[in-house]
Amino acid sequence: MNLDQSTKERVNQLRDSLNQYNYEYHVLDKPSVPDAEYDRLLKELIDIEMQHPELITPDSPSQRVGGQPIDLFEKVAHTYPMLSLGNAFGEEDLRDFNQRIIQDISEVTYVCELKIDGLAVSLHYENGLFVRGATRGDGTVGEDITHNLKTIKAIPLKLPEPVTMEVRGEAFMPKESFENVNKLREENGEELFANPRNAAAGSLRQLDPKIVAKRNLSFFVYNIPNASDLNLGKHSESLDYLERLGFKTNPFRKKCHSIDEVIQYIEEWKEKRPTLPYEIDGIVIKVDELAIQERLGTTAKVPRWAIAFKFPAEEVVTKLIDIELSVGRTGVVTPTAILEPVRVAGTIVRRASLHNEDLIKEKDIRIGDQVVIRKAGDIIPEVVNVLLDKRTGEEQPYSMPTHCPSCNKELVRIEGEVALRCTNPFCPSQIREGLIHFASRDAMNIEGLGERVVTQLFEADYIHSVADLYILTKDQLLQLERFGEKSAEKLVSAIATSKENSLEKLLFGLGIRHVGAKAAKTLAQHFGSMDAIMNASEDEMREINEIGEKMAQSIVSYFDKSEVQELIQKLKLQEVNMSYKGIQPSSINMESPFAGKTIVLTGKLEQMTRSEAKKQLEALGANVAGSVSKNTDLVIAGEAAGSKLEQAKKHNIEVWNEERMLQELKKQEV
Repeated sequence: MNLDQSTKERVNQLRDSLNQYNYEYHVLDKPSVPDAEYDRLLKELIDIEMQHPELITPDSPSQRVGGQPIDLFEKVAHTYPMLSLGNAFGEEDLRDFNQRIIQDISEVTYVCELKIDGLAVSLHYENGLFVRGATRGDGTVGEDITHNLKTIKAIPLKLPEPVTMEVRGEAFMPKESFENVNKLREENGEELFANPRNAAAGSLRQLDPKIVAKRNLSFFVYNIPNASDLNLGKHSESLDYLERLGFKTNPFRKKCHSIDEVIQYIEEWKEKRPTLPYEIDGIVIKVDELAIQERLGTTAKVPRWAIAFKFPAEEVVTKLIDIELSVGRTGVVTPTAILEPVRVAGTIVRRASLHNEDLIKEKDIRIGDQVVIRKAGDIIPEVVNVLLDKRTGEEQPYSMPTHCPSCNKELVRIEGEVALRCTNPFCPSQIREGLIHFASRDAMNIEGLGERVVTQLFEADYIHSVADLYILTKDQLLQLERFGEKSAEKLVSAIATSKENSLEKLLFGLGIRHVGAKAAKTLAQHFGSMDAIMNASEDEMREINEIGEKMAQSIVSYFDKSEVQELIQKLKLQEVNMSYKGIQPSSINMESPFAGKTIVLTGKLEQMTRSEAKKQLEALGANVAGSVSKNTDLVIAGEAAGSKLEQAKKHNIEVWNEERMLQELKKQEV
């Protein structure tokens, strides 16, 4: 179809109008046209662009509806580290923070902002166009989620000025969106999101942006990491500048000229918190003057010029109507309180952990009690205490069962432990939980085999042990709900790929009691093969530094079981790798300058990631530790090294920069 000038003009007109309406609705919260009118104009724009694809631009409002799904998230290195904040939990912590600030500074102004309970992201603009967005990740490297962030209408795709800049903010799910999403998931029989933060994080990690577009996320911008380069002298000025560029900033920020004003602001928002249309979990306090921020600097993890005050956990009263039991992969039986639904910290709570029998007795928890509930860390619901004065006499004391609720075998309580445990290796609940663990990231890392899929497979009677995973077929998966050709093929392929994992992944995946990921690697590296581990005695196990008596007993006892030996044989028949593929101790160059030394990496490395550096150093015989101690031999410091570097200098520990490390690594030809 020919493209005439009037069509081009109409497209530009539609885009200008839609961008203006979008700004009014999602940033100013002052819509000037009905939703139906916006939808009509957007449909007209999309129809024209479909007929004339050459007119589509990255900043078109049509690009917010979600493009094609992607296969994976690319890694993105942050230009400036995305540091987390130190926490304050009370007035004393705030005054200590203030004292540290003012000891060298005569006068300071703070900016207080609501701490939005969402996901920190970084946005990059080139010549005024939004080109990339990334998650915080580990603070140094995040994931590219540009395709998903474009669906958030509070994020401008084009700025009114052709600036090249990075901005940071919080993507979040408003309360209304959260309730709508969970209602839909409940109708579809899907697991509900625990809270708006989980919902936002889960949404932004979707591979299909069309799903994200339907969840109505929002965004507040809160920082320009290099604001001083833009001739801005204060944090408050940078927020005003961001507003002028069309970004959504939180309107409730306030300048405070003393710590007493800060505390007063916090007290106000403790009361007003429930009135907000989104969740907040605290208040962020920042030094306003950028020059003072730079002077104060940062540690390796947190800026010294900012702190986050965390609100105390909200407590509410509800009725405990029952106690249910669940059996974990190690056989531990855990009681859970079933509650009359109640809203706590922004979500509806129906269940709360009771941990074990001793806690139930200690708090004298009875079925029918009025109980106080809170979320530990605003995440995990727990029973704080019972309201004894509310008892009517109809409440029923609770006793833990003598037999497993899943397989009916007798429960045991091992000496020195508080937990009741089912020791039946064929217990269905243990098998199911064990399968979930086996597929997890730190174990066999089978992508797509999460709790929901494992439950489906188990209920369909397709799997009874981890060995059965390796004989699953695409045709079987296609019989399950929400499995199509592509998803079935991907899961079968992921299971097949896991066969090639090094031995330590399999060892950890088996779920041997007391054997974590680190111990599994130690065992695999020492013995080299599954057969050698299975044939080793307790004495041989204890000869390894990191393997104690309790762990050695547990390993030998595990492999002595006939059903375990049969399982290993089945895995061998399915060609699951039984050998260690990592660095062998014998291959380590013990003559290198790193051999036998305890090394700590700190700060940002430019030429490689810290995990890559760790791998190379370990190959040369180094023990790479996470913290500086009197046993540390060497600290390798990259950019923005903080407290670890200070500790090294304090203890006269040798310090290298990245260039020196690279020179030595090159000499070793690693």
